[in-house]
Amino acid sequence: MAKYINPFTDVGFKRIFGQELSKPLLLDFLNSLFEGEKRIVNLTFLDKEQPALFVEDRSLIYDIYCETDEGEKIIVEMQNKSQPFFKNRSIYYVSESIARQGERGSSWNYEIDSVYLVAFLNFSPLDFKKQFRTDVVLAEKDTKEQFSDKLRMIYLQLPLFNKEADECENQVERWIYLLKNMETLNRLPWAAQSAVFKKLESIADVGAMTRAERLQYDEALKKYRDTISVFEGVRLEGRKEGNEEGRVEGEKRKAIAIARNLRSMGMSISDISKATGLQEEEIDSI
Repeated sequence: MAKYINPFTDVGFKRIFGQELSKPLLLDFLNSLFEGEKRIVNLTFLDKEQPALFVEDRSLIYDIYCETDEGEKIIVEMQNKSQPFFKNRSIYYVSESIARQGERGSSWNYEIDSVYLVAFLNFSPLDFKKQFRTDVVLAEKDTKEQFSDKLRMIYLQLPLFNKEADECENQVERWIYLLKNMETLNRLPWAAQSAVFKKLESIADVGAMTRAERLQYDEALKKYRDTISVFEGVRLEGRKEGNEEGRVEGEKRKAIAIARNLRSMGMSISDISKATGLQEEEIDSI
């Protein structure tokens, strides 16, 4: 059994980033992500206000909805597998959080708070650039100047981060390294020098869980592994079918080429059919 929890499970992700006890961890990660731009002092979790869009499979997509001390809304999401219309879903999700701020009456002047999406992607979308961090803002097309700060989406493609512990250059990279490798580590690097990672070490320790927490985590881990296994099975089956279809198509092309040569040599259509396995109608049309 691993010493530390798998952060790609619903329970693991919420344990690290989505509870009052772990709020300093989420603050540290977000401030590292926005370093040089903003400093978040405090967060309030908004679980009761969270848009319930993905309750059908919490081993695939799950999220944390919170608000900063400045009123900004932040959605921190983990997504384990790609899905159709992924970009559109992200835009819809963020837009819904903006629209929910609307108030009835003539006195409201569209005073909306900024909404940020921070998405951990445990895959690389086909229509994304092959870079670890993709940072999307509303900007003027020609000048590239920011048009509004009310919407921002940051995507972190975890498979594209391949640094080892001693290669990490900043706090964001240290966080990503730990999240990617936590389940395989016997100890967390930097825990001795960092109060944040020392706290992470205690929160993520499977041995520190109560019996009830352990049962809940084991169920989440099983569901996560089952989901990944199903997707992998579908992928391999698709590849197998694709290879089989390619083989059959290749044999068909080869038979047609042989039939064309035999026909040019004057062999009868009936004999060519016997030699190649093609139907006489097919040979007649060559």
